[in-house]
Amino acid sequence: MARLCFDYGHGGNDPGAVYKGRKEADDVLSLGRAVAAVLRRHGVIIDETRTADVSVSLKARCDFENKGSFDYFISFHRNAFKPETAAGVETYTYLNPGAKSKGLAEKIQSSLVGVGFANRGVKTANYQVLRETKAPAVLIEIGFIDNSQDNALFYAKRDEIIKAVAGAILSQLGLAYIEESQNGLEEALEVLVRNGILKSPEYWLENARPGKTIKGEYAGLLIERMAEYISSQQH
Repeated sequence: MARLCFDYGHGGNDPGAVYKGRKEADDVLSLGRAVAAVLRRHGVIIDETRTADVSVSLKARCDFENKGSFDYFISFHRNAFKPETAAGVETYTYLNPGAKSKGLAEKIQSSLVGVGFANRGVKTANYQVLRETKAPAVLIEIGFIDNSQDNALFYAKRDEIIKAVAGAILSQLGLAYIEESQNGLEEALEVLVRNGILKSPEYWLENARPGKTIKGEYAGLLIERMAEYISSQQH
């Protein structure tokens, strides 16, 4: 079974690139974790260098990867330059990359260009997380955070970006991307509606899936109604 190390750049007291209130650290954590969720659905094991907005040094990230046995190390980032002057995606490998890291980088780069980002190419760099990790490693720069068009694309096509990156990784692993079935969720929601626990299944169908979020008040109300229903069945 494939095992990957996902690294979400920056975090905590290091927000990364910032533009008009948008933080690189937040963008890559949210997107990367959504990609991880899709891959886990396909049976891929994902370990993450951080799962919240916390500070993790570059050395700690490398040490985390080196303590495990991973097929690939993938670091998620967003780019920045002079505001509104640069755009597009680029994917990095270490200097003189091996076939595995180069192959993964090319697949990810192609997939993101297919979503609509400008193609800045696959490049090499002497980044610490590429240099000091054992597994074949790539670093993705998913659009420029200081470019309004890239940000609009990052937001509007979020689901497509998640699917594109996950699909590229699965392809490199020799696995086929499988569309998520909604049948089980639909049947479960129908049961809740029939028993008066839920009134708006459309909302849950749209949002109860990887990469989406459920409003806390909705989740709280659902839990209360389920508890009431269970209690009523016990009397």
